[in-house]
Amino acid sequence: MAITAKDVEELHTYAAGVMGRADHHAGKVKGIALALLGGIIWRGEPDSIRIRRFAGSPANMLWVNIAGKTYVFAYNHETEKIEIRGRTQTGAVLHAFDDTNTAADIEAAFRAL
Repeated sequence: MAITAKDVEELHTYAAGVMGRADHHAGKVKGIALALLGGIIWRGEPDSIRIRRFAGSPANMLWVNIAGKTYVFAYNHETEKIEIRGRTQTGAVLHAFDDTNTAADIEAAFRAL
């Protein structure tokens, strides 16, 4: 079940979880995860950020509305990249990022959403 992230505390908990899991399982996305979170805060519509919960804690999946459309941010364990998908967790992969991407890549992707 997803919850609505309405405050910095919830985003902080989510970010801390993502970064903690990146230390153990996803070292190729640690830096870019921070840039993506910045893009979500920058372009996300107020009160539209929803974070998936697993066993009572935030998981590695987040929904956000940008310019009237819903996007899903999820870590893909097979490709070891964070993906932006259209509408649903099984939606089309629009972008995929890891630490080889630059902040400019993130900015361009968010401007295009």
